[in-house]
Amino acid sequence: MALVSSLRPVDVTVPSSFLDVLDLRVHFPTEDGVVKSVDGVSFTLEKGKTLGIVGESGSGKSVTSLALLGLHKGTRAQVSGEVWLDGKELVALPEHEMRNLRGSTVSMIFQDPLSSLHPFFTVGAQIAEAYQVHHKVSKKEARDRAVEMLKRVGIPQPERRAKEYPHQFSGGMRQRAMIAMSLVCDPELLIADEPTTALDVTVQAQILDLIRDLQQEFGSAVVIITHDLGVVAEISDDILVMYGGRRIEYGTVRDVLHTPQHPYTWGLLQSMPHLGGDVGQRLNPIPGSPPSLINLPSGCSFHPRCAFKDRVPDGRCTAERPELLPLPGTGEHLAACHLDPESKKTIRGGGTSRTEK
Repeated sequence: MALVSSLRPVDVTVPSSFLDVLDLRVHFPTEDGVVKSVDGVSFTLEKGKTLGIVGESGSGKSVTSLALLGLHKGTRAQVSGEVWLDGKELVALPEHEMRNLRGSTVSMIFQDPLSSLHPFFTVGAQIAEAYQVHHKVSKKEARDRAVEMLKRVGIPQPERRAKEYPHQFSGGMRQRAMIAMSLVCDPELLIADEPTTALDVTVQAQILDLIRDLQQEFGSAVVIITHDLGVVAEISDDILVMYGGRRIEYGTVRDVLHTPQHPYTWGLLQSMPHLGGDVGQRLNPIPGSPPSLINLPSGCSFHPRCAFKDRVPDGRCTAERPELLPLPGTGEHLAACHLDPESKKTIRGGGTSRTEK
C-alpha cells in the first residue's frame, strides 16, 4: 500500500499504481441541501491485491464503488477528483469509453443478485450476453463460455443450470452466477459490494474462498465493500475505514485489526463476536447513529458518538477536523484522530480496545 495524499495533485503526472483514487468526491444536490456521500477519499491498489472498504450503512462505501465504475454519469451527482486505472483517468472519461471498460477491464459483483439478474432471461443467456458485448463471437461460443464460467465458480451441472432462471437458483448459487458474469471477460479490477450479505456463514466462506481463488487465477485487483470486519480480515490485504463519507483509518489488515488507532474502528471491533470470547459476553455496540451527510457535525464527524472526546484538550474534537496522518514510526498506517498516542495506548490497554460506557 502506498501513502496517498488527500489533496488533489497540482500536476498531471500519471500515478504508478494500478488503481489510484485521488480526492474523490461525490455530492448529491437535494432540496434539503447537498448530500456529501463521498468527501475526499483517496487510496491505491495493486494488481493481485485486495482492498477492503468498511463502515456502517451510509458511510459512503457503495457510492465510492459506483463512482469507480462511472455509474454516476448522467445523474445529478457532482463527481470530482481523479480515478486512475492502469494509466487512464476515469472521472473525465466520456460515457461511451467508460461503457467499453465496464465488464471488460473493470467489473462489479452487486449486493443483491436477485435484483441484479433479469428474471425473464436464463442465467446462461445473461452471462453469454455480457461476454458478447466485449467479444465478437457467435452465440454458441458465448454460450459455451457461460457454461465454462458457471463450472468455474462451482455450480454443479452447469449446462443444465445455464438454461434455468434466477428464481430457480438458491441465494448462494445466484451469487456464484453473479461472480461468473463479472469475471466472464477476465477483468483486471473486480469490485464486490457486500458479496456475502444475506448468506449463511457456510456459503459466505465458500464465496470468499471463490473470490480469492479466482483472483489468484486471473491476477485481478479486488475492492471488497462490506460492513463486516470478519470478511476483510479473511480476504483483504489493506483496509480503508470510512465514516460520514470520509476516510478515518487506512492501513494494512495487520495494522488496522491488531493496532486500530481510531475510536470508530475500536467500536466496530467491539461490536463483533469473537470465537475466543466468554460465553454470554455482551457485545459493545457503538452508541448513537451515523451522522447526516447533509449536515455533518463540526470538527471530527465521529465526536457525537465518541466516548473519548473529553480526553482531547481545548475541545478540538468538536471544533477542528482531524487530518488523516501517518502514525509515528509506521509510515503507511494512517488515522484521523486528535487523541495522542499515549492516550490511545492507555485506552486500548495494550490490546484490543474496550469502548467506555
